[in-house]
Amino acid sequence: MNDKHEMRHTKNIMSFHYKDGYLYCEKLKVKDIQKQVPYSPFYLYSLAQLEANYAAYQKALAGIDSIIGYAIKANNNLALLKRLSTLGSGAVLVSGNELQMSLAAGFDLRRTILNGNGKTLEELKLAVEHGVLINIDSEFDLAHIQQTAKDLDQPANVLIRINPDVDPQVHPYVSTGMKNSKFGIRNERLDWFLNEIHNDRLLNLVGVHCHLGSTIKKVQIFQDATEIMLAFIRGIQAKGFSPRYLNIGGGLGIDYERTGEEIPTPSDLIDSIRDLLPKEITLIIEPGRSLVGNTSIFVNRVTGVKTNGNKHFIVTDGSMSELIRPSLYDAYQHIQFIEPIDGTVETYDIVGPVCESADFLGKARTLPTPHEGAGLVVCDAGAYCHAMSSNYNLKMRPPEYLVDGDTFTCIRRVETLEDYMRLFDVF
Repeated sequence: MNDKHEMRHTKNIMSFHYKDGYLYCEKLKVKDIQKQVPYSPFYLYSLAQLEANYAAYQKALAGIDSIIGYAIKANNNLALLKRLSTLGSGAVLVSGNELQMSLAAGFDLRRTILNGNGKTLEELKLAVEHGVLINIDSEFDLAHIQQTAKDLDQPANVLIRINPDVDPQVHPYVSTGMKNSKFGIRNERLDWFLNEIHNDRLLNLVGVHCHLGSTIKKVQIFQDATEIMLAFIRGIQAKGFSPRYLNIGGGLGIDYERTGEEIPTPSDLIDSIRDLLPKEITLIIEPGRSLVGNTSIFVNRVTGVKTNGNKHFIVTDGSMSELIRPSLYDAYQHIQFIEPIDGTVETYDIVGPVCESADFLGKARTLPTPHEGAGLVVCDAGAYCHAMSSNYNLKMRPPEYLVDGDTFTCIRRVETLEDYMRLFDVF
């Protein structure tokens, strides 16, 4: 088995790599980290990979007036947010709490965008007070924004979320820009929205927004959507508005499968639309997965190996409670050991201890039979993994650690049962 091939990251700096059969994160052996960390499972991040991913977007956008708006929903660890803020990133928000986190992380809120199809009045109040760009998603959403601006007697900078109805060719749960999506206005009502905005002295229409979906692997999809959105902008300009921003969302995929497939880079994406962009337009892009997805691994210990006569199982201490993407979306994430394993090669389902048949991290994986206590990782676990963890079966959310060269630091402690019990201290 060629471990170096198995763990490669397409077109990146190899922050995770094998040496003498052991997995390393930057300069540190993951097995050594596992021995020092008092809790299992845990998430482990590479700072070098995070910085390289952000630099790839900066390079791709050279010469274009633009905002890189990191999608905080992908991973909301405060240490990572602070680092992205320091690098110059903006932020994309989908809740008031994410707005508060962006404040704590030091983001320039004038370079943040509040999305969402169900924004509350409290969330809108925070956004207007801090000058956040706000996407209009529906008639009632517009009414709520208008009411908030009026109550505060403060202007609101708004974009209109339009569905370009371009098929992103992804799992339906992560497709967000089709006509039947729960997100965005009904396009046939655009003129009504424009009239409402025109007649409101406190609303400034500064742009348009779309979001196609997630895990997209064809840049032609972004190009098609950009052409459609620019046509909408021209129509809006004809009505007397001067929109500045074109927000094409995020959704660029990463190499989860490790099959050798060519995955588009940020440069591939931007180069596909660069010549379409008018000089007066500022491009907003909302990367989440492609910024943080490959920065992390989810590190587990093998509890044991079993068979039911028909199938073989590797049972780990990690589960759907800590990493739900495979159970929720039937998503594939590569799985490998962090140390040499020379057991008999079998086809295994990798499952956790949660009391659900849907509790699995991977199915039908060809792996050598591990010993109890062996280290096993789920790769590319930086996006929509810890952020979607839960307390199901009273599993506690795991800790997170960040590697920087030859040192590692805890950037989120493990949640404890005492933390959880305090939530009930209401009597």
